[in-house]
Amino acid sequence: MDVSSNSAGSSSSASISQQWYPHLSSRSWLGGMLLGLAAAVFLATILSLQIELDQRHDEQADRIESLRLLPRGELLRPALIGFHHLGADLIWLKIVQVLGEPVVTDQDYEWLYHALDVVTTLDPQYSYAYDVGGTILAELANRVDWSNQLLEKGVKANPAAWRLPFVLGFNYFFHLSDYVKAGEYMGQAAKIPGRPLYVDTLAARLYVEGGSPLLALQYLEVMIQQAEDPQLRVIYEEKYKEVVISRDLGTMDQALARYKQTRGRNPQTLADLVKEGYLAAVPEEPFGGEYRMNSETREIESSTHRERLRLHRPD
Repeated sequence: MDVSSNSAGSSSSASISQQWYPHLSSRSWLGGMLLGLAAAVFLATILSLQIELDQRHDEQADRIESLRLLPRGELLRPALIGFHHLGADLIWLKIVQVLGEPVVTDQDYEWLYHALDVVTTLDPQYSYAYDVGGTILAELANRVDWSNQLLEKGVKANPAAWRLPFVLGFNYFFHLSDYVKAGEYMGQAAKIPGRPLYVDTLAARLYVEGGSPLLALQYLEVMIQQAEDPQLRVIYEEKYKEVVISRDLGTMDQALARYKQTRGRNPQTLADLVKEGYLAAVPEEPFGGEYRMNSETREIESSTHRERLRLHRPD
């Protein structure tokens, strides 16, 4: 028997087997097993995360529903037999817990107004709940009407809390463009002992300048400095940038009008306004975009905010 021949044949068969059926080799088989195991672990991890997210979402929905179903404060207060301050604190903590989650959306905020109304009925002197709650209703829920109702309730119950009429003035100034009302509330805040000096300055300027961008920027600077909640601070900072755009566009509009009046035509680019001495420089767009001339309307616009923020001076 030719051992070498058999050995060669065996080697040849193994070679052919590996060539046509590579998955039968031990190395390939082990690699496939590892890949399959890794895929299974990955899928199990994804499934586990999804289950956890679903549970969190359910818990969040349950918390919101429990706040939505709270009895009215007038009914709950006597049931707490003297512990209404503690009850207000516990409900406020639950509100803060819910607001700290990212799943809260605008449509969920009806529960918030109700819960805040309950808290401030249990403890009418809870000025922080009026202040922060009113700001959240206006800035996150876009419900200035609810915000004003809550803040007006707080002003009546806390005549020594200067920030409540101050925030009301901000709502009327920035959201409602009612500069007379804004001035009235700012004037009220300016009469309260312990208020910062800038309140007096803002109150005086509101009556004179109304919706000027410079006044809006000063107002927003104060709101940014006063904001303790990081989320609200970001909102005010975004609004500040929007007002900067409004201010810049107003300045460039004036330069454009002078150019058209003296030249009888539109400039080709904003650089022409600078080159011909009508504009000191093209301002830096605060959101990282650019100011440009619209090729169709020949109006100056921001590349990041095509719609202009409306700030009007009173007639």
